Parts: sequence; structure tokens; C-alpha cells
Amino acid sequence: MKKRTNGKKVKYIFVTGGVLSSLGKGIAASSIGSLLECSGLKITILKLDPYINIDPGTMNPFQHGEVYVTDDGAETDLDLGHYERFTQAKMRRANSITAGRIYHNVIQKERKGEYLGATVQVIPHITDEIKKHIRSVGSGVDVVICEIGGTVGDIESLPFLEAIRQFRFDVKPKDVLYVHLTLVPYMKTSDELKTKPTQHSVQKLREIGIQADILLCRTERKLSKAIKEKIALFCSVEANSVFTAMDVSSIYEVPLSLEKEGLCEIILEKLGMKGKEPNLERWQKINQILKKPASEVKIGIVGKYVDLKESYKSITEALIHGGIGNNARVVFDWVEAEDLEKEGGLALLKKCDGILVPGGFGDRGIEGKINAVQFARENKVPYFGICLGMHCAAIEFARHVANLKNANSAEFSTTSPYLIIDLLPDQNAEGDKGGTMRLGEYPCQLRKNSNAYKAYGKREIEERHRHRYEFNNMYRIQMEEAGLVISGLSPNGNLVEIIEVKDHPWFLAGQFHPEFKSSPMSPHPLFRDFISSSLKYRNDNGASS
Repeated sequence: MKKRTNGKKVKYIFVTGGVLSSLGKGIAASSIGSLLECSGLKITILKLDPYINIDPGTMNPFQHGEVYVTDDGAETDLDLGHYERFTQAKMRRANSITAGRIYHNVIQKERKGEYLGATVQVIPHITDEIKKHIRSVGSGVDVVICEIGGTVGDIESLPFLEAIRQFRFDVKPKDVLYVHLTLVPYMKTSDELKTKPTQHSVQKLREIGIQADILLCRTERKLSKAIKEKIALFCSVEANSVFTAMDVSSIYEVPLSLEKEGLCEIILEKLGMKGKEPNLERWQKINQILKKPASEVKIGIVGKYVDLKESYKSITEALIHGGIGNNARVVFDWVEAEDLEKEGGLALLKKCDGILVPGGFGDRGIEGKINAVQFARENKVPYFGICLGMHCAAIEFARHVANLKNANSAEFSTTSPYLIIDLLPDQNAEGDKGGTMRLGEYPCQLRKNSNAYKAYGKREIEERHRHRYEFNNMYRIQMEEAGLVISGLSPNGNLVEIIEVKDHPWFLAGQFHPEFKSSPMSPHPLFRDFISSSLKYRNDNGASS
């Protein structure tokens, strides 16, 4: 039986979802984790995804949304970003597992003869591998929260659901809790909340052999006592275990909303655990700022996935955090990069108080992003470039300031005479794509008196990376002589990590992804200072309309 080093058993909470996808299991799991931490417990969170991909690293952003990167270089589901933003838990490679990874591990064992010639089957071999992984993340924590991706009833989710069904019998029943997130829709025509979707969802879960202990009912109207009792009766749960998971204006309201319903107390009671009353003061302060900020600022986000905001989830959240750090509301102005390539397209940027070009891959919209950089540089608009946004900044500066006509990146051109951005020395453009980039946390040394140094307040930092291409050192001297400030370098001085521009109020572009290290309780210093400079620009130039 899994135990902590202090002798206490690890408790397990499994979060499932029914009726439809995108109900918010990740936010629910994150909020539960935060409430338990606020009660003095140590937690970690695990995401089990049913798709066959080994990891999300090569998946289309339109289908999957953002790829989140951990300190140890894992390409993971975007929900791990929520886990880190809501809790103190640090996510690692082990905190995200896919069906593809599980099957890959089992097949490798079979090839090595570890099953001694046995017929390898979903039960017990796949389910045992899943359970083994669940146990592997429990060292040194009080509670493991495990989110099951997908929806109850999906064929691909069945091995994971079977594994967590078995789990209660592998440990003591009191050590396992099943939390099911479901939908209670409001029918406007009849002015009623409908419980049937929840009933059917729970019934499907029971057919698999899992009885939910707690129901989180996603709804736009507060559940009455009578409706909770009805759901409890038909779903075989206690009435005090049916919770309203109310639609809220900000995801950061969810911990407060759930605790108002008394969720943490019930969880601790059902798991036989003791904890102090959750201290939610920091969450309260964050939400006070979000609801009644002192000011407002408009940030233009120039990308090629602007129709699917989930592709930039960590970016938008980090901007919100930067706003929290400045007591300001951040308004997003989504700008399709290709529109900036059209005649008169730059007019779209004139109402922005700051411009951000995020990371990405591929050449679609690149010239539009470069045009956005030029607009920001020439008009003294605060500019923040991230990864690809840094490449675009370097290319623009090379073309229009350093007199390197037709400068480009090796990612987009084979004919440019000046490849300002080129493949990292150890990268092969033809090999496997998954997990082969410069991934994870790397150190960076900052130049004193730079905007970067002023933001961080220290000389050496660590940030997460996800890229194959890097600033070409052949042009470093020429670019610096033209006025480019290289304010961040790898410790050996070989890799350019941050660039800035002289005589500009705030122009900074980094090779890394600072958005992965921001949270509402600790806004990232670069996002904080970018928002601060954008507020100053707005005040100096009159509020944008």
C-alpha cells in the first residue's frame, strides 16, 4: 500500500466528466487542489488523456489548443498550466500521461519478455500500467488528484475508467474519492433546470462500476435544495455531496464559489482527513482586482490561431496576471497576422496600448507579424515578443535598422542572403518532431540596466523553452552596432535569449516562454512590466477607444 515517508497514506481523488466535453474538469481539479492546499495539505495533480499520441507536442493547435511545457521539458496538455496557476504543485513529465504512452510502455515490456510469454491484454496489463503510473506521482504528498480526460462513455476512456474503478479495491475504500463533473442545463423556454443529463451521466458511470461520491453540477443557475435532493435521490449520493458549479466571469472565482458551497469540508470528511479551514484571502484579493480594477489597458495579440483562443491560453492568462499586478483590467484585441499583410492593415494596431507577438510555427502570417513589430518599434508602442515573436523582432530590426535587406529565418526561407534566425546546432530538420526541440527550463544571464534586469531584479534567471531555431551569432556584432541590445544570454554566451531596442520605452523579446511561469498570485515580472509600460503609453497618449 502506498504510504508517505511520514507513514500517512496517500489519498486519491479521481475527477471525471460526463454529458459533454469542455465542462471544466481541469479547472475543477485545480480548484480542489487549491482548496486542499489552503487547508494546509500538500497535493499533486495528474492528467490522464485517452488519445493515442505519445504527447500533445505534434498535435494541431486548432484541435488540441496550447501545448504546455514543464520545467523538465515535457510537452503536455494545457490543463497542467491550470494546475500550476492554481496551486503550488510543480508539474513534471510524470504528471501527464496519454493512452499512447501507456500502450507504448506495455508493448516495450512485452518485447523485452517481461510478461514471460503471457497473453498481454487490456485487463490486467494496460490497467496495471495506468495504476502504476498513478501511484508513481504520490511520493511526499497528502493527496493525488487525478483528472481523467475525455467524457464518460467514450470508448477510448474505458481503460482509464476501469483502472480507477479497480483502484478503490487496491487501497482502502476510504482512501479514494470519485468526483464527477456533469451538466445541469437551464431551459429558457420553460424556465427550468434539467437534471436528466446528470442522471444519465451518473448512470453511465455506474454501468462502468464507479459510484460517484461527489457531484459538481455545472450550471448557469444556482441549484435549489429541492433540485439537489432530486439529483441525490436519482444518482445515489448524499444531498450534501451535490454542489453547484456555477458559471462565473473568471476561472479564478471557481475556488471561492466551490468553497462557498462547502466543498473542501465534505472532501476532507469523506477521505477521513483533518485540515484547517481554507484561507482564501489571496483568492479574494485577486477577484477584487478582477471585478473592480483601477484602470484598463488594451493589448493587441498578433497571431495566426486567433479564432481559437485556447491556442494561446497561457499567454492570455499571463496577461491577466500582469493586469492583476498593476490593478488593471487587460482587454484583448485579437489581430489576425495575415490581415496586417494587407494594404491599410496596420490600422488595426492603432487602438492598442501594447503589442504582443506570441510563439508559433510555420510561415503563415509571418510578414504580418514582422509588420506589427515595425509598427511597435517606430511608433514607440510597448512590444513583447515571445519565441517566434522574438524571431520576428530580430528579422524586422535586421531589415529596417541594420541594413540587412531581405533578412529572414531559415524556418521560412532558403534563399535569404541573411539568415538572422537559424537552426540550433544540434537540431535536425528531418528527424522525429515529437519531443526533439530545446525543451524545458534553462538558465539565462541578464545584462544590468536592461528592461529585463529591471523586471526580474536579479542577474540569473531560469525560463522554459520550446524551439528549434535560434538567433544566428554571425550577425550579433552587426546587429548590436545598429542599436540592438542583447540583454539575455545563455551562461556560456552562445545563445541569445533576450533582445531589446535602444531609445524605446519598452521593447523586449525573449526566446523562451515566460507565460508558463506566471500565476495570478505571482504575476510573471515580464508580463507585469509589459502591462505597466502599456498603461503608461495609454496614459501618455490618451485612452484608446
